[in-house]
This record gives sequence, C-alpha cells and structure tokens, in this order.
Amino acid sequence: MDIVIPLFDRFEPLDAIGPYEILSHVPGATVRFVAPEPGLVQDVLGSLPVHVPTRYSEVERCDVLLIPGGGGAWTVAEDPDFLDWIRRIHTGTRFTTSVCTGALVLAAAGLLKGLTVTSHWGVIDELRSYGAVYTPERVVRHDRIITSAGVSSGIDMAIQLAALLSDDTTAQAIQLYTEYDPQPPFDTGSVAKAPAEVLERARTLG
Repeated sequence: MDIVIPLFDRFEPLDAIGPYEILSHVPGATVRFVAPEPGLVQDVLGSLPVHVPTRYSEVERCDVLLIPGGGGAWTVAEDPDFLDWIRRIHTGTRFTTSVCTGALVLAAAGLLKGLTVTSHWGVIDELRSYGAVYTPERVVRHDRIITSAGVSSGIDMAIQLAALLSDDTTAQAIQLYTEYDPQPPFDTGSVAKAPAEVLERARTLG
C-alpha cells in the first residue's frame, strides 16, 4: 500500500507529519514524501527542513495521495505541472485527501467542484471561487475524496482513513498507541467557539 505525501516549500508541518505518524502504522502501508525537486524542503515555520529524495514526477500511481497545506499551497496551486500530476494520480488512487489549505490545491486541480468540502476557516472564499461548497465539519468524505479542516484535523482524517484502509479495530489501536485523546485546555478550537478577540489574534498568526 503506497501512501504519498507531496511536500513543497513552506508546507505546514503538522499537516504532513500528523497523518504520517498515523498512517505509517497501517499494516502493509509505506508512507513516502515527494517534492518538486530532490533535496531539502523548508516548512512554513522555518526550522524543520525535510530531506526528500524523490521528485513527485517520478510517481506514476499510488493508493493514497495526501496533500498538506501551508503558505506554499498557493504557489503549487498555480503550478500547471503539479496540478496535471495530481489529476493523473487521482485517476488511480483509492483515496485522494487533503489537510487544511491542501484543499485549495485539490480545488485548483478541479477535483472539488460542486463538492461539499472542508479546509482551514481562513480560505472559505477561495474554496468557493473554485466551485466548492465549504462546511465547518472536521472531516468530509465524498467517495474517494476526503478533506479535513485546519492543521490538527489531519490526525482525525488519518485515523478515519486508517479504518478505511484496514479496519476499525486497527484504527482504534493506532489511536490508542499514539495516545490521541485530545483534552485541550481551552474550548476555542473552532470559529464557532472562539471569542472575537481570540479570532482577531488568530488572524495575525498565519
């Protein structure tokens, strides 16, 4: 089972590393990173360079394609070669997925038109411009396409995907092994729950 996660300059680290941790425990699965060019790829926060040995163009098919988000998502969403590659790979995947603003990349490739999808709350209007319908749900599945909301939601999506790729018991065991049992100190993890001053501060962080 081949799971491919493209990285690009200024990717959001948890978008990729969270699902990588979960999906690497799926029996029979291999998770690999690819990039526009081999070498170091820098994350959006600036201190987590990742060495990626494989060009995305070397990948002709995979079982799961997972597109992370980050500041660089807008750049790859305007790269016709990358979008063509996504469309080709999608024809043969079991699942094509995104985390956070990775949904913008799938949308730019034309894969989300007319679908109800989720992404980071900061890109609602951009998603709509591609013909997608935004919902604030944490994870949304349409047959082979699964989108997840901002950053940390990729872990939720990956656990759901682990169940689809194996079985519920295995997915629950992975959740237990990674001790994914969120108990946040504040209940401000969504726009619907956050006070105005928290939302305003959050807008300055991207």
